[in-house]
Amino acid sequence: MIEHLRIDVEPGVALEAEIFVPVAPRAAMVIGHPNPLMGGDMHTPVVAALWNALPVAETAGIRFNFRGTGSSTGAHDQGPGEVRDFEAAATALVRAAGDVALLVGGWSFGADISLAVARPDIAGWLLAAAPFKVFEPETMAARLSPAPKRFIVPQHDHICGPKRTTEVTATWPGAELVVIDGTDHFFGGALDDIAEQLRSFVDETT
Repeated sequence: MIEHLRIDVEPGVALEAEIFVPVAPRAAMVIGHPNPLMGGDMHTPVVAALWNALPVAETAGIRFNFRGTGSSTGAHDQGPGEVRDFEAAATALVRAAGDVALLVGGWSFGADISLAVARPDIAGWLLAAAPFKVFEPETMAARLSPAPKRFIVPQHDHICGPKRTTEVTATWPGAELVVIDGTDHFFGGALDDIAEQLRSFVDETT
């Protein structure tokens, strides 16, 4: 059952969110959306593909609009405020799902934001077309975590393709590159691949 909720982050910032918790979840995943300044929100196609794969993966999840997006209050903060949004969403999901593996990630801007989240309870990152543009990679918290990080990279991503992703993450513990052939940053024609990556990642981390 999907529940709609508001998540209070800080004075003036409350997030519009949806949460899904199956009867006996194997894991729980926070899904971040692409850049709202470019039309991104929690209902964009790749986010929806991850969200719709949750029941089959027996995984709880939360998707939300970053500050200033949809009916979320506040204003876009170019990254730092959005990290606090993501952390607040993670806390809400953990409270609802209980003691299961916490997975984080998202698409594009949302993937970058998740990589900056420093929580010791993160069991893995699942990242679709991470651009490595919101923060400098060497400042991202994920680079120091031993938890697995699966980077799903479109073969023809014009923002950050397989070569660049490999270079950035070469020394990151637990980093894995999965290239989706024949598609670009928007994963046209490859949304089923995104869903399958979530299902297999849950199997790997639980």
